[in-house]
Amino acid sequence: MAKTANIPGKLVPQGGYSAFVPAPLPPALDWTPRLIRVLSDADRLIGRLAGEGGRLPNPHVLMRPFVRREAVLSSKIEGTQATLGELLAAEAGAVVARSPEDLREVGNYVVALEHGIARLGKIPICVRLVRELHEKLMTGVRGQQAAPGQFRKTQNWIGKPGSTIQTASFIPPPPGEVEPCLAAWERFLHESNLPPLMTIGLAHYQFEAIHPFRDGNGRVGRLLITLFLIERKILPTPLLYLSAFFESSRRDYYDNLRAVSERADWHEWIEYFLLGVARMSEDALSRATRINHVVAQWLKKLAGEPNTVRIIELLSANPFITATGAARRLSVAFTTAQRAIQRLEQKRIVRRTTDARRNRVYCAQELLDILEEPAQPKPISSV
Repeated sequence: MAKTANIPGKLVPQGGYSAFVPAPLPPALDWTPRLIRVLSDADRLIGRLAGEGGRLPNPHVLMRPFVRREAVLSSKIEGTQATLGELLAAEAGAVVARSPEDLREVGNYVVALEHGIARLGKIPICVRLVRELHEKLMTGVRGQQAAPGQFRKTQNWIGKPGSTIQTASFIPPPPGEVEPCLAAWERFLHESNLPPLMTIGLAHYQFEAIHPFRDGNGRVGRLLITLFLIERKILPTPLLYLSAFFESSRRDYYDNLRAVSERADWHEWIEYFLLGVARMSEDALSRATRINHVVAQWLKKLAGEPNTVRIIELLSANPFITATGAARRLSVAFTTAQRAIQRLEQKRIVRRTTDARRNRVYCAQELLDILEEPAQPKPISSV
């Protein structure tokens, strides 16, 4: 694929404001020693995550809480307040004080990601899949008016709360330019001869600049990063999620995206993106390794108790559990599941989260603490 000029796009007057139409990718990047070093770090660390993560005893079991962690953090960037503990507790059957709307928005992210992973066996990442992801994400939640699965027919804009189109910080392409821009975006994904991490970093910027939907653009854009890494077989399972990095450095995230549109500062954006891949690869491997270590200790301690061992394996997927849920998933009697959970309670592996006499919910707090621990990415200046 031939490189374009380093111009990020053009402003198109619309009567009272100008909309930004991004130029087709890729830009003409300057392969500086710093960029090469950051790319090398990201490749090395995501490769380590793929290798060592794939050799963990239960990578596919671990995928479940990691997917939900990404859903919570990606939704948090958009203002949703549900926590990982609340989502996992609700899925286990607990009554959670958080608004059902917030939980549904996060739950829809999980549904969309799982749908995308399943679809990758049939179709590549493409505009059609983008629409399917948006439909799963936005159905039945606030933003339903955003026409799930349909590209916008009106002009949208980005700005502080209460801003108008005249005071917006960024105005994406006019509606008539959305589909041509996405067609070029799809073509770049399929034809790019850049390193894969560079390709998805550039494609993420471009998708956010196009902003093809009335709502949900950020979440769809972050979903696509995970799906790309799986599609290109960079990761065997979706253990890496960048929303934690974007959330912990939110101002840098938006500033670097805007710097491309305003000043063609591609290098600052791509270095930031690659730093996120490197740091979150380290973070994911650390969490997965610690969870497996804790679970291995528990399994060794209770090796002669098969029902208890099976419930410990369930806790790897969700630290919250009920006797009813365990009985159903393990196909054992309620009393059998309850006795096994009480044994875990005696060993201080789980504790009750409520004083209810019926439908008691238990939590393996040690696992939840590892999952909920905030990400600690190093600042980009440290690269």
